[in-house]
Amino acid sequence: MSPPGPSTNRNRALWRVPVAASRYKKRREKGGQHDSADFKGGSCHVVMDANKGKGDQGIQSSEGQGPDSFHNMESLLPKAVKRRVHALKRLQVQCANIEAKFYEEVHELERKYAVLYQPLYDKRRDVITGTVEPTDEECEWQSDREEEEEDDLAEQLKKKAAVEDKKEDPTPEEDPKGIPEFWLTIFKGVDMLSNMLEEHDEPILKHLKDIQVKYSEPGQPMSFTLEFHFESNPFFNSTVLTKVYRMKSEPESSEPFSFEGPEIIDCEGCPIDWQKGKDVTVKTIKKKQKHKGRGTVRTVTKQVPNDSFFNFFNPIKVAPDGELDEDSELTLATDFEIGHFFRERIVPRAVLYFTGEGLEDDDSFDDEEEMEEGDEEEQDDEDDDEDEGEVDTKA
Repeated sequence: MSPPGPSTNRNRALWRVPVAASRYKKRREKGGQHDSADFKGGSCHVVMDANKGKGDQGIQSSEGQGPDSFHNMESLLPKAVKRRVHALKRLQVQCANIEAKFYEEVHELERKYAVLYQPLYDKRRDVITGTVEPTDEECEWQSDREEEEEDDLAEQLKKKAAVEDKKEDPTPEEDPKGIPEFWLTIFKGVDMLSNMLEEHDEPILKHLKDIQVKYSEPGQPMSFTLEFHFESNPFFNSTVLTKVYRMKSEPESSEPFSFEGPEIIDCEGCPIDWQKGKDVTVKTIKKKQKHKGRGTVRTVTKQVPNDSFFNFFNPIKVAPDGELDEDSELTLATDFEIGHFFRERIVPRAVLYFTGEGLEDDDSFDDEEEMEEGDEEEQDDEDDDEDEGEVDTKA
């Protein structure tokens, strides 16, 4: 079963939320500078050919036309045809409203299956933290046979090294508990997350033991919450840090045709109960001040914001009028992308991002996108060559 509407590569594996971008990106595009993604897919905009005779009103395709072109197209249509086009637009709005209901039901389905996933995620957490040791049967994997020979060779090398180092290190190395630094390894391996990571964040994220996604209750507005569960640590007293993402699934009355599925419209973080002197989101600087009258100099200290992943829990506040400057809009849109990435990719496929297999999967799709863009550029070059050839022939 496929969804009624376009999908994006961002959600290629899970079509249930085809668009989780911000409304601010759309607002910027209203100014006339539209993103090329709005016209991807080889869409042809139909316009009337003014060079044709009155009795032969031909139709030709035009690539990359702006919004004004559509209005011009309608103005060139005969009145009777224009009326019928308006009827089709009304039908399209009705389709968008049905599609919105479709995604509301999909959200309900997500909530239902989240209950079934949770016991598996809880067991994953217990294995990561070392609370539970999986059985031999649970640890069997299809590649184990291939690894046996490698393990035998590695074991022989270990024994040889142990004999040589026995005098220097008489105590054998203990097995680590659980899977150390599981989530930190994921953060460092995924570009989108590593860009948020600072060196002073790493000791804290070593204490991260689980990330969970919680959905809004039935009858409540559509939303999801990211929960970051931490073990007891020397940095803050909080055990769970949360980030709520509010969504909507309804066409805008002013732009009903822009609806492509649910979108995140706002987010809210949480306060962090930092231990004294451990807040990595701020740093203390010293500044010298000179008294204008006496000429004396004094040193004052003050706290200023500091780059940190934990600023993720203190997002930009949206004003009631929804107006933000361009930098704030970009920051908030990126925040929405990250929240959606946690929900759709990181949490469900955590072990694959830990091993790097999830990264390879994502890279393969990026290569396809680059290949498609390259093909388009190559096609454009061929078209240019053909045009040049025609000019040379005429010359």
